[in-house]
Amino acid sequence: MNPFTKQTVLLAGLALTLWQWQPAAHAAAAPDKPADLFPDPVLATGKGFEIKTSQLNEAFLRYNAGVIARGRSIPEDQRSMVRSNLLQHLILSKILMQMATVDEKTRVTKLVDDNIAMARKKAPSPEAFDKEIKASGMTLEQVRAQACEEQICRQVLQRETTNGIIISDAVAKKFYDDNPGKFEVPEEVRVSHILISTLAPLTQHPLPPDQKKAKEQLAKDIKARAEKGEDFAKLVKQYSEDPGSKDKGGEYTFPKGRMVPQFEAAAFSLKTNQISDIVETQYGYHIIKLLEKFPAKHQQFAEVETKIKDYLVAKKAEDAMPAYLDKIKTQFNVALIDPNKVQPALPVAK
Repeated sequence: MNPFTKQTVLLAGLALTLWQWQPAAHAAAAPDKPADLFPDPVLATGKGFEIKTSQLNEAFLRYNAGVIARGRSIPEDQRSMVRSNLLQHLILSKILMQMATVDEKTRVTKLVDDNIAMARKKAPSPEAFDKEIKASGMTLEQVRAQACEEQICRQVLQRETTNGIIISDAVAKKFYDDNPGKFEVPEEVRVSHILISTLAPLTQHPLPPDQKKAKEQLAKDIKARAEKGEDFAKLVKQYSEDPGSKDKGGEYTFPKGRMVPQFEAAAFSLKTNQISDIVETQYGYHIIKLLEKFPAKHQQFAEVETKIKDYLVAKKAEDAMPAYLDKIKTQFNVALIDPNKVQPALPVAK
């Protein structure tokens, strides 16, 4: 499969799996006074921050709520690991937020505010929007702050780990020559589609049955209008809830193996300009129109040079990630006060 059809997972949950925290040599000893005198002990410290037990507990409860909302549960033997990873995430976030520039913070804040405004506009009613926020277990300001922090941290980490990495033309060409099979492109289709989402805009949790039923009826109405000859591109612009394609006329070009099975099967079964039946996936209801089919081919170097360089930059950054995280851990004097306090898991709802 072409390695550039899917984005390299450079950040991978803020690289938690790569950052294996160990107690620093200068970590403070756990207090030997009665525990009830310290209801909210500090778990980790660093330059400009400290993380308390209550912060980790809150992060764990939010994470668990998201798992439950997806119909799953955290296995008993994995809860300690989840808490440990969440502590690492909190530490890394505290560091990266301090490294963010004013411009990065301003740009991300505007983007998040725009997304919230769009979600509010898409909601069936102000009450439905408020209900979705409440279901997340947070206030709107907490949702906003969390989204800002996550996006800022991602931008800083990407900036820091890719800065100064340059891939020469010769190196890119060698990769191309050494991996001919990676540039064989199978048959592809170009489609336009309308997504009527069955996920809540902010939390991405499934909508309740009554709202899902209304979405299905809307999809049926739109399909009927498309089959009667209404401009498909205009219907995309008016109704599609896919942020990844709406501004591009709802278009995607892809080979087999790229999309979710139901979407892919429908797309490849269509004839040019044919409109599909309603296709249901975990994202919602899709109405697909086939625009064009492309035969299999071998990509020329000029077609993929930029993508090769981007891929190799990301690969170098990923390889350097463990050393980089160790470096900033040292720079910010990170210390775990008592790793044993991280392990006990909170009661989890079933």
